[in-house]
Order: sequence, then C-alpha cells, then structure tokens
Amino acid sequence: MTTISRRLFAGLSIAAVAGTATACGRSESGGDAKSAEPIAEGKATGELTVWAMGAEGEKLPELLKGFQEENPDCKVSVTAVPWDSAHDKFTSAIAAGTAPDVAQVGSTWMSEFVGLKALQPVPEEIDLSGFFEGAQKSVTVEDVKYGVPWYVETRVVYYRKDLAEAAGITEAPTDWDTYKTMVKALKDNGAAWGTALQPGGKGSWESVMPFVWSNGGSVISEDLSEFTFESDENTEALAFYQSFFTEGLANKAPAEGTTEQDFVSGAAPMFISGPWMMSGVEKLGGDGFADKYGVFQIPKKESSTSFLGGANLGVFDSTKNRDAAWKLVQYLAEPEVQAQWFTISTDLPAVEKAWDDESVGGNEKFDVFHEQLKSAIAPPAVGTWEQVITKFDDQVEQVCKEGLDPAQALKTAQADATSIGMGA
Repeated sequence: MTTISRRLFAGLSIAAVAGTATACGRSESGGDAKSAEPIAEGKATGELTVWAMGAEGEKLPELLKGFQEENPDCKVSVTAVPWDSAHDKFTSAIAAGTAPDVAQVGSTWMSEFVGLKALQPVPEEIDLSGFFEGAQKSVTVEDVKYGVPWYVETRVVYYRKDLAEAAGITEAPTDWDTYKTMVKALKDNGAAWGTALQPGGKGSWESVMPFVWSNGGSVISEDLSEFTFESDENTEALAFYQSFFTEGLANKAPAEGTTEQDFVSGAAPMFISGPWMMSGVEKLGGDGFADKYGVFQIPKKESSTSFLGGANLGVFDSTKNRDAAWKLVQYLAEPEVQAQWFTISTDLPAVEKAWDDESVGGNEKFDVFHEQLKSAIAPPAVGTWEQVITKFDDQVEQVCKEGLDPAQALKTAQADATSIGMGA
C-alpha cells in the first residue's frame, strides 16, 4: 500500500470504541425499537471499552480525559486494534454477539454492518445538519442514519511552489489543462517525474475517482440501484489519468513509501493526498520547507470534486449500556471536542462549526482542504463496495502499466460489478 493511500485505508478501515457495561439489559425487540427511545438524561455511568486503530488508538485516551472528567462514574478503556485484522475482528464479534458498545466505523463498512443488523439508527435528538454534506451521506443507508461522522479527510494536490516558479509557473492550476501544463513544466525543468500518481494496485481508485467526479462521471447511480462504470465521462477521465504514464510524466513503478522523499528531493514535485502528509514532508524537508510547497484543489473539468474519507461513530445493537454509548458519541461530535481532536491528531473535523476554532482555521493550506471538503464525495453505502472497487483497482493497473484501453477497462469493471451485485 502506498504512502498516499495508507491514511485513507486507515480512515476507511478503522473500527473502534467498544465495551461492556453494568447498565440496563438488552431489549428483546432489537436495535430499532431501542434506538427510538430518547437518550436518558444525566451523566454517563458504567463501563465502556474503546477500540481504536493505529495512531487514533494511541491518541484517543488523551481526548477522552475530558469525557471522563464530565462523567466520573463512567469508566472508559482504550485498546488499539491493528488495521489488518479490524474487519475480521468486528464481523466475528457481531456473529458471536460480542460486538462493542460504540464503534468507529469506516464509511465502506456502514452498509455491510447495517445489513448484519449490527448498528443502531441515530436517535432523533442528535442533529447532524451541522456536518459536511458528504460526511452525512457516509453514515446514511437507505435514508436512515446509522452513525455520527467523527472526522473527515479529503485529497488535494501538493506541489513544490519553488520549483514551479523556477519553471515559469507562478499560479496554482485550476483545471485539467493548467494542471497538465504544470506537470510538464516541472519535468522539463529537471524533475525525474512531473508528478506522482498511483499506477494501480490497492486503493488506486482513490486517486482516479476525483478525476471521474470532476468530469461529471460516476460509477454508481444516484439511487444506488446499479453500477455505471461505462460512460463517456468515465472513459475521458481514465484516459486523462492514463496519459501521465504513457507520456512519461508519472512513474509506472514507484518504490514503496518514497512519495515524501521524492517530493522533498524534487524528483516528483507533485502528488495527491490528504492533510496528514503535511507533517511528513515538513519533517523530512527541515526548517523552511513549509514555505517551499503549497496545495490546491483537485483540478476542474466540470467541477472540482475530491474523495471524502474519514471515520464515523456508531452504537452497536448488542450494547448493554446504550445511553452511555450515545453520550460518548455526542461528546466526540461536539465542535470544540472535534477541534481539540484536530490539535491532537490533525484529523479534520466533520462538524463545520469546528473550523471556526483558531486551532483549525487560519492556516492557508488547511483552508484549501476546508474548501475541498464542501464538494467531496464519500464512497457509496453498498455492502459489496470493497469487492467491486478491488476489481476496478486491477483494471486501473492494466491501464497505467500496460496501456489497456480505458474503455475496455471500464467495460470489464462494469461486468465485474454487475456480477458481484449490490449485496443484501
């Protein structure tokens, strides 16, 4: 997995916040009836065990200090869960009836877990209208919200401002033509590659889809009833993406984990990724490097539309401490708490109001991410999405590395997706 896609995988794959409690027993009528009840007033009590992935698992205890201070009779424990085993760990727990109280659920898992009747719908008193629209859609399955967005992530283009200026370009690109002009200019001015793009493999769809969306394309119908890989818009977008490889502007076989090094050295002075890469390139580049690069939104054809990843918070139907679980979710969704989480983790707040906090706003680069989030699109809430998109990754690799005709690749992707179906 490349550095560019690793954090998105974390955002889509993390599943956390679990627990047992000494509160009320489980309703025989199941999650829907139970979740229709208002959240009980008063402070949270009992025990909640929290599972979190990777860096989130390491940093979450610091954030939860405030919740435990406000709710001294509620004990919260945090356990880190490895990314690679998270999905199997949760599906096994669901099957065994030992699922957690609350979970941080990746957006591609929402539909699957709802299909397993594992998640409770969000109580009416939790208002999601203040969250980014794309984040709201990521928790919605068949018009019902089964989670609360926790943090969001999107993709923009990183570029070396100093090298672009040396190549005669002083303004960031805004559309496909000016974007490609900059890529060519950077290579002509001495860069080994004008840009770094993922040439297939796991998660390459994350890099391709922003170009598809920005060209007015899509791979699934708006009502989620059928896949739509085959279209003129999709073919044009995939052909544009392919051209960077066929014209020698992007490396067909980049070494694993070299994105930051190539960016700092100038070997590949552009790439597409999320906000977590800022700290990596600045640390590697040393003092003053932050002034040498900038970021801009995904180049526009019909629109500038990027990918929305991140993580959601949901309450499992098997919880025996339902009220405390939802109180924890409410706490983590508060604007000031989301702003605090940003200072701890650099995870972008899903609540728009949190961006008013000076710790989040006021940074020129983060302002670009903020603007991009307004048009970002989350993965569709269909249970087979990961199976379908894995097949598409294979086609992207053949397009980029072997020169497969984009129209043929999309025809195969359509056949694969139709065969797999939407799931239950």
